[in-house]
Amino acid sequence: QLVESGGDSVQAGGSLRLSCAASGNTYSSNCYAWFRQAPGKEREGVAAIYTLNGDTNYADSVKGRFTISQDNAKNTVYLQMDSLMPEDSAVYFCAAKSGWFYNFDDTVYTFWGQGTQVTVS
Repeated sequence: QLVESGGDSVQAGGSLRLSCAASGNTYSSNCYAWFRQAPGKEREGVAAIYTLNGDTNYADSVKGRFTISQDNAKNTVYLQMDSLMPEDSAVYFCAAKSGWFYNFDDTVYTFWGQGTQVTVS
């Protein structure tokens, strides 16, 4: 089970930190990613992290502004979002799978959270 939190409404230029708490049968997962989906648009991968060694991937649209991180003791993955822009507005989903491959292909992920809304105005 993945549970996201931290979504909110903020002004452009502001920051938010999203959290994804993992529990239950996600124990076998070692790749966690954040996806987002805006109204009328396809879901897109934003950032991914490989928990075994800390490797990360970022979409070009968020490089330098977003940071994905992990706290293994808390079984939680974070997405720090800085310099937010209106085009970052979307529902953000946490996803998990086993293996470091095709990290922004949403069809390969096993577990999904319910999503958290981020609105930037």
